[in-house]
Amino acid sequence: MSTESPESAVGLPTEPGDSTSAPTRHTFVATSTAVGGAVVAGGVIGGSFLVGSGDAVAAGPAPSSRVSLTVNGTRRTVTVDNRTSLLDLLREHFGLTGSKKGCNAGACGACTVLVDGRRVNSCLTLAVRLEGAEVTTIEGLADGDQLHPLQQAFIDEDASQCGYCTPGQIVSGVGCIREGHTGSPEEIREWMSGNICRCGCYVKIVRAVQQTAGRK
Repeated sequence: MSTESPESAVGLPTEPGDSTSAPTRHTFVATSTAVGGAVVAGGVIGGSFLVGSGDAVAAGPAPSSRVSLTVNGTRRTVTVDNRTSLLDLLREHFGLTGSKKGCNAGACGACTVLVDGRRVNSCLTLAVRLEGAEVTTIEGLADGDQLHPLQQAFIDEDASQCGYCTPGQIVSGVGCIREGHTGSPEEIREWMSGNICRCGCYVKIVRAVQQTAGRK
């Protein structure tokens, strides 16, 4: 049978005055935390990160690009971070806040806009890839004080409640009509399925799209 004590088995000192033994777990954790904090303070907080033997490399500015596109009939040219989404470009740079940021993952459709006439989720579309493109948002559908027919149909059919998804629903509906996917309520629901209404106004939304498609 082994005569090794439990303390020596886990690397702890067997006697209070034994300075040659391994440090206690408490001492090890405390030392590690102190060293880690020093690295963070010296590396991250200092604005650089450590490479190899301790050389510090300063983080450079995020890459940016110049892009020109037409938004609601107006030509725009802007320099933006390459990671900027079309949604953030519209909302943060151009002040067009009609397109809503819902899930920010392309799953709800609240940010739907038209790019060269096609429906896209603007939260998943990089702005720098739209050089020369024509973008239409909810703000660009009306003709002055004259609402777009689908906007008027949403009012007539009371097709919104909280209204958060409504801009994306209307823009998507416009695209759906242009694409010719309005042959039946079932077809409309299928081709509008990427737009979620938390309030459950789907029946009235379909009616509004049908009403507008029938005027063509």
